[in-house]
Formats: sequence, structure tokens, C-alpha cells
Amino acid sequence: MKKISAKAEYFIFLLEKYAEAKKMPAKEVLNLWTKKGIVDYINNMYELYHIERTENAIQDIDRKLIDLC
Repeated sequence: MKKISAKAEYFIFLLEKYAEAKKMPAKEVLNLWTKKGIVDYINNMYELYHIERTENAIQDIDRKLIDLC
């Protein structure tokens, strides 16, 4: 069985934590992130996000989503 990368594993973790914080299904969150075009942004922020508190990453993602509206 192929092991996923640490970056992919963290993306899934962050997706689930964001969904939990927003009381949304994870699938809906992924659809939102994809629609708004921030999946690459989130992946590119891995180095910073995974060393900070998860709440900081969630706040940053919220700010990015607001900027896109």
C-alpha cells in the first residue's frame, strides 16, 4: 500500500478541522476550497500551517476566502 505524503496528510487533517470548526461536511469544504481556487494556496502554506496552531490556519483560510468575495 502506498503511503501518502506528510503534506497530503496534513491537508486532509486541516480539511477535517476546518469542516468541524464551520460545522460543515468535509466534502462541502473541499468543494468550496476548489471553487474558490485556494487548494493550491493551502498546499503552498504547508510549511507555515503545520508548525502553527490549527486555529491560525483556519483564520488565515477564512481571510483568504473573504478576500476572494
